[in-house]
Amino acid sequence: MKTPFRDRVELFTNKDVLKDHYEPEEILERDEEIDQYANALQDVVDGWEPDNVFVYGKTGVGKTAVTRYMMDALEYEAEDREGVDDVVSVEVNCHHHPSSYQAAIALVNELRGDTDRDPLTTGLSTSDVLNALFDEIEAREGTVLIVLDEIDNLGDDDMLLYQLPRAKTNGNISDSQVAVVGISNDYTFRNDLSPKVQDTLCEREIKFPPYDANELVTILTDRAERGLRGDVLEDGVIPQCAALAARDRGSARQAIDLLREAVNVAVEDGREVVTEEDVDTAVERVERGRIKDSIKDLTTHGQYVLLAVTQMSVSGETPARAKELYEVYEEVAAEYAAEPLSQRSVHDHLNDLSMLGFLRQHDRNYGRGGGQFFEYELDVDAEMVREAMADETE
Repeated sequence: MKTPFRDRVELFTNKDVLKDHYEPEEILERDEEIDQYANALQDVVDGWEPDNVFVYGKTGVGKTAVTRYMMDALEYEAEDREGVDDVVSVEVNCHHHPSSYQAAIALVNELRGDTDRDPLTTGLSTSDVLNALFDEIEAREGTVLIVLDEIDNLGDDDMLLYQLPRAKTNGNISDSQVAVVGISNDYTFRNDLSPKVQDTLCEREIKFPPYDANELVTILTDRAERGLRGDVLEDGVIPQCAALAARDRGSARQAIDLLREAVNVAVEDGREVVTEEDVDTAVERVERGRIKDSIKDLTTHGQYVLLAVTQMSVSGETPARAKELYEVYEEVAAEYAAEPLSQRSVHDHLNDLSMLGFLRQHDRNYGRGGGQFFEYELDVDAEMVREAMADETE
């Protein structure tokens, strides 16, 4: 049988090194943040109650990778020191569990993963779920660090963030200690929490800045040495990938994606050397993939709002005010046989899309007579959005 697969071109030695799920054994270009993390968690290995830690930074700047590295290092250090209780870390991504109730169930099930106890399911009361979580923490008889990645997805549902730091004070646990490690790309997340929760958390903050081009060159060089044949890259490929990513978002993930896709372009052409022209081709591929993945992560009505802005952009009607966009959004929702949300909810979606980089928001102030308001326009390629939306709705 003749198949469409090509002969293998040996440019990659380990392609997984250039994929999102790869976790390096050594963290590069984050020594300062690791030192801050170690200072924040030092009380754990000294046998004291831990502080809560909140980690902020844009996507792709190493927040989650460093956090996992620190949790492993902390568990190892605690095990190696005499007189220090066991340390356990458990991680839940709040993008997939976007409420305190759902996150608490996920935490219970993560903690039960190495036991013979049955997993929790929805349907229990909130108090029953919290009691189950406290029971699992207490059963460890040590320090439990609760890692909540993308914690901003909890929004103002801060019940879990109120209950966990107060668990010992309220008598929910006695033989264990617990702290929260929150990871977010939204620096304003804390402002949405109620004052009582802000006071209770008493957190240590660690901010991860974007990578610069030199730092990204170091990271890419390491990944290339681990994942590519030694003679496949032209000299300018890594600096170009690093410069493009640094100029955009300072994201290591973006830089690595560019390098991987540039190599893929050469492989698909059957060439043995990756050129700077291949990076140019990779830019469009990566951007298209990023937009598609980001759109997939939006709520259904978030997608409808984005499509409404895209339609107005193609028609040359942007920047546009929220009330003008709302009329087009209603038409889009009707096309998909969906009940439209309120104008206030659509305004919230517009703000979210601006924060995610889909839209550009303009603050207009025309004084007492003209008023003050926001206008919005598309900040990504309209055709890419339409293609991604078409794939989502097929």
